[in-house]
Amino acid sequence: MATVNAGFSGSLFVVAAPSGAGKSTLVNALLAREPGIKLSISTTTRAPRPGEQDGREYHFTTVEDFTARTAAGEYLEWAEVHGNYYGTSRLVVEQQMKLGTDILLEIDWQGAHQVRRQFPDMAGIFIVPPSIAALEERLYKRGQDEPHVITKRLLAAGGEIAHAREFDYVIINEEFDVALDEMRAIVTATRCRFAQQAARNAPLFAQLGIHAQQS
Repeated sequence: MATVNAGFSGSLFVVAAPSGAGKSTLVNALLAREPGIKLSISTTTRAPRPGEQDGREYHFTTVEDFTARTAAGEYLEWAEVHGNYYGTSRLVVEQQMKLGTDILLEIDWQGAHQVRRQFPDMAGIFIVPPSIAALEERLYKRGQDEPHVITKRLLAAGGEIAHAREFDYVIINEEFDVALDEMRAIVTATRCRFAQQAARNAPLFAQLGIHAQQS
């Protein structure tokens, strides 16, 4: 019986995918249809770009503050990318989950490994394309990268997809509506797990004589 995150009435979802698999589009559609889920906002040491606001795109901070918080174990996951630090606040995630909010992290498989060590009961979702050819077509249609960058992304995709087996669920994003329905089904199933139901409905469970932990 899972009791690792007893007391957290909210669930933790971690979504990863190779670039171009449609992760962000699926996540945004899920958030629009599931108001009980909140996207986690990462902390970063890079400077804000034009139009970005602190607390909306990122929580912006200094290198000194970030490294101090890292040493104190305040991040669920963190990484250094191109000389800047990025991380997910464990304190903020735990606080919101205790209040019953479901939290979604849109990160890579390496970050998911870090999160899993602290939240073994997280629901890990990996999104894959229907084929490498389809992934290449999507990257070109997206029009955001030069051809040599797309080639690098395609080469990296194989290594990333190999980690799909480490996740609880895999969604093949061939038909968008089908993939979205599958993601929503995962959300529903996760919310019905014993630990979440016991935390969300403690008075009812007590009345029915259902105990959260074995005596």
